[in-house]
Amino acid sequence: MRRIATIVEGHGEVEALPILLRRIAQQVSPETVLDLPRPIRVSRNRVVQEGELERAIALAAREARAEGCILILLDANGDCPAELASQLLERALAARRDRDIRVVLAKMEYEAWFLAAAASLGIGEVIEPPDDPEAVRDAKGWLSARMQAGGPYRATIHQASFSATFDLDAARSAPSFDKFWRDVSSLIEPPQM
Repeated sequence: MRRIATIVEGHGEVEALPILLRRIAQQVSPETVLDLPRPIRVSRNRVVQEGELERAIALAAREARAEGCILILLDANGDCPAELASQLLERALAARRDRDIRVVLAKMEYEAWFLAAAASLGIGEVIEPPDDPEAVRDAKGWLSARMQAGGPYRATIHQASFSATFDLDAARSAPSFDKFWRDVSSLIEPPQM
């Protein structure tokens, strides 16, 4: 069993991230059972402030227990995902060097990963992903414009169901999702003896 405490910024990720983690675990290491406490939600504006990330890490370390690890997932919005993730990881490790911690920033937003796998979403006619899904500044709006039934895209309504069904292999064409996949895989896979 692998326990992973998570820190997210949005209400939609609270429900969606555990679904996505279980899907990846099923593909990477089907024999591994995940123990996922409810994600800790801290707004992005707060979590990047000095002291706030450290408080969230302390809470996540308690949730993870002694044997667990910590995953932080945020939207990059306009920031460089690699630079901000590196800064946040440095701060997180300074707060808890005794933990296996990963930080991933979805370039622009989590929904860009859905755009990379747009043909698999089942939101109407088959739609093609944009040429560079992670360059779309309003992925939620892009999805809303293409949804035929049920009104516009709403993270609290659609993010979990899309996370349960979107094509993970297609989404790996988005570099930030591929990094997410690799980081999650390293947390899930049993250690080599």
